[in-house]
Amino acid sequence: MAVFTRDKSFYRTLIALAVPISLQNLITFAVGFADNLMIGRLGDDAISGVYVGNQMQAVVQMFIAGIEGAILILSAQYWGRKDTASIRKVVSIGTKFAFGVGLVITLAAVLFPSAIIGLFTKESGVVAEGAVYLQIVGFTYLFFAISQVMIASMRSVETAKIGLYISIMALVVNVSLNYILIFGKLGFPALGVKGAAIATLISRVLEMSVSVGYVFAVDKKLRFGFRDLLHTDGRLLRDFLRYGLPVIGGQVVWAFNNLMNTKIMGSYTAGVLAAVSITGMLHNLIYVWMNGLSSAVGIITGKTVGAGQYEKMKEYSKTVQMIFLLVGLASGGLVLLFRDGFIGLYNATAEAQAYSYQFINVISVTIIGTCYQAACLFGLVKSGGDISFVFKNDTIFVFLVVIPSALLCQWLGAPVWVVFAALKCDQILKCFVAVVKINRYNWMKNLTRDNKEAARETV
Repeated sequence: MAVFTRDKSFYRTLIALAVPISLQNLITFAVGFADNLMIGRLGDDAISGVYVGNQMQAVVQMFIAGIEGAILILSAQYWGRKDTASIRKVVSIGTKFAFGVGLVITLAAVLFPSAIIGLFTKESGVVAEGAVYLQIVGFTYLFFAISQVMIASMRSVETAKIGLYISIMALVVNVSLNYILIFGKLGFPALGVKGAAIATLISRVLEMSVSVGYVFAVDKKLRFGFRDLLHTDGRLLRDFLRYGLPVIGGQVVWAFNNLMNTKIMGSYTAGVLAAVSITGMLHNLIYVWMNGLSSAVGIITGKTVGAGQYEKMKEYSKTVQMIFLLVGLASGGLVLLFRDGFIGLYNATAEAQAYSYQFINVISVTIIGTCYQAACLFGLVKSGGDISFVFKNDTIFVFLVVIPSALLCQWLGAPVWVVFAALKCDQILKCFVAVVKINRYNWMKNLTRDNKEAARETV
């Protein structure tokens, strides 16, 4: 079997899906980066406060990513059969879950901002800045949850560009308002981190309004309507829970891992936290194109497996693995190439800059593994139907490898960069698991129901 498939339609579809998704991810990143960079002019406490405050956003994103993943995995397979009625039912279920998650986390962030920030750091300046930011930005979570599910519903039927256009709008609004509200331009007072939070809130409201308007009023493929939210298909709800809970569970595990990362690194100085924030932004910048490719591969995988074309999927999997290995190597090189210039964008202390160099050196290696194993496990294994495997794999590594090794290094008094490396070690170790799993081809499972079996059952 050739390493690179000769099926030209694979490459055309991959590019057609990956480019708008990657650009959307890049613009979504740019919205957060605009906050981070402008706040970076205010010093280490502000950088660290916004970074810690955004951990709740990370939690929301993990939950919503799990719901999105469940929607995409099931819907992409139904799309392979052109069964839009079942897709509408899946999206309806996902929307209800997203609303619940967004509402609960919004209430927690708005009502208890100082207590939440205090869980991660005892630096008084960081807690003060973070609480101001979190109490306002917490209102965005519900809007974000709904808009992301709407965008995922469009991706599942290969309408990827709408997410890009919405993200461009959000970027323009957010960056413009950041400049005005953070620094006090056009007659407005200089609000600092509070201004950044207000700008994010306004852009999220617009983002949700446009995404909901498009899905309900403009889209002609899915034809999703408010009436679809009034009923829940019992069989597909059970499928969503059966196949979606491992996806959501995996994201919850990963959210816990990220929170523990912040807790462990938050036990050091504000300079260390600022360096973690700077490093994370560079990592995310490089990661966006891999994430776009991975999402595109997931849609292709779901559609191919849903159509029962297993031999073709085996052929595609060889190509996908090689693509992501090459993407990983390129990403590691880009991290090192952009390192100095990226750090120079921040008005950080000498301590924060020194730690940033160390941490970025670490991720220049680990991102190679991330691009291979994370992308392949989602784009192939999870999207191909073997959903529980990735959840189990992540759980084992987070609780038995990552967190224990980082805590041990910290207890032994190892340098901070060693503790940081321990928190990222699984990105390399998982590659050995991924190679074996992917090339056994036992992950291809058709999750769709026959049209008759999927007849409406309301609850």
